[in-house]
Amino acid sequence: MTMQQKTTDAPTPAHRLKTGAEFKATLDDGRQLWLGGRKLDKVTDEPALAAGGELIASMFDDQFKPEFAEATTYVEPTTGELASRAWQVPRSSEELTDRRRMIEYTSLKTAGTFGRPPDLAPAIVAGLMAHVDVFKEKKSMIEGCSPDFGENIEAYMAFGRANNLTASESLAGPQTDRSNPKAAEMAFLRVKKATKDGVYVSGAKTVGSIAAQANDIFFTNLGGLTTTPPEACVWGAVPINTDGIKMISREMVSQPGANKFDHPVSSLGEEADQFIVFDDVFVPKDKIFNLGDPTGMSWYGPVCVFAHWHVLTRLAVKAELFVGAGQLVLDVLGTGKIPAVQLMLGELIEYAQTLRAFIYAAEHKASMTDSGVMTPDVSMLTAGRLYSIENYPRVIHILQEICGQGLVMRFGKDAFENPEIGHYLNELLPGHGVTAMQKELLMNFIWDMTSGALAGRVALFENVNASPAPRLRARLFEEVNREAFVDQVKTIAGMDW
Repeated sequence: MTMQQKTTDAPTPAHRLKTGAEFKATLDDGRQLWLGGRKLDKVTDEPALAAGGELIASMFDDQFKPEFAEATTYVEPTTGELASRAWQVPRSSEELTDRRRMIEYTSLKTAGTFGRPPDLAPAIVAGLMAHVDVFKEKKSMIEGCSPDFGENIEAYMAFGRANNLTASESLAGPQTDRSNPKAAEMAFLRVKKATKDGVYVSGAKTVGSIAAQANDIFFTNLGGLTTTPPEACVWGAVPINTDGIKMISREMVSQPGANKFDHPVSSLGEEADQFIVFDDVFVPKDKIFNLGDPTGMSWYGPVCVFAHWHVLTRLAVKAELFVGAGQLVLDVLGTGKIPAVQLMLGELIEYAQTLRAFIYAAEHKASMTDSGVMTPDVSMLTAGRLYSIENYPRVIHILQEICGQGLVMRFGKDAFENPEIGHYLNELLPGHGVTAMQKELLMNFIWDMTSGALAGRVALFENVNASPAPRLRARLFEEVNREAFVDQVKTIAGMDW
């Protein structure tokens, strides 16, 4: 509960929140964006980006509504100001649970179709805060520029919180010839010049989701590689309209402007993925969090724990939407008493409940870092993400299957309202206790979530974003300490070695 809700007598704290209109105004800043070979004068010139921007703007407006205040805002103890939960650094188990409410809120707001909503990048900054003591000990290994990494991390967290900032994070490099190490190395973002005030970087980042609709780009080269050349060991943030940044968008896959009846989800627009070119981009000294230190790159995994927690929570929320949609299908088709159909819905429930169990286990096993940040258990998150991506295609298939012909034979609102043919649809396609149009709205929702172009992009994103299953299993091998399990076997078997 926020401060202003606790008592009508308590003064309303000063806030650091933007309205939706204020957020949209920040997007008109001269950022360089191309779509299909066409340069956009403004982000809102592309309908899908404009619709997605409106959806994000509504999240900012929701911060001022009592029914969403607890999920979206909190009072920052260091300032006494009301701020976005996206920028909350959890210092206790209770605050970790509170921060999850924000993830659940943004996941429901976007029906889980925004893989990187506005609260995702701040989760990585929180990860840096969780290990800020480590970064305070590290020094620049690029001659000519000597940032204070720890001080910069703390300042950026405060900056993001104070400005209700929306950031995009892009960590992966462009897809190249993986058989050629030199080709992969060329894709790295690199420091080309260092000065006492900052560095100039060139290269590219890919899958910059929401970048076109964000204020800042938060970047590094995908970590865990202690062999990364020093000039490619760079972690920082700059405004998305910085000179030299050029965004090239993939094609749009949503249905902006469509009737909400026909496309309940894809009419909301989308987060577009951007290929982001850095052409001699200046990164100020105070926005650099690692520079030239390969060991700093190896902290990518621990730093991104909060982001992985965000991913798993969003998948759990979406899984619960699948369960709700599946139950509605049983209700409107009258198939709820068929044992085989019950078992199929049961499998959807199993998936959703298992994801929740992984989340709760990760939070239950959370531990305090040396920097005083309560951090979810990484092995539970990795196992949960592995389970989620292995089962996601089957869950989609099950939901499609229980719909039967309903997803194949869909009709829009115009057809139902046409005086010559609409009455046939209304008379011949009713559901159990619902009209034909009510049944059709449900099928249209499930189409958008499982079968349309937006759903296809989301399914691909989930797999790529989570990392392939073999890589996650390798992470489990590295993350889970098995010594206690070995000792138990030795004790039971009487092994003295």
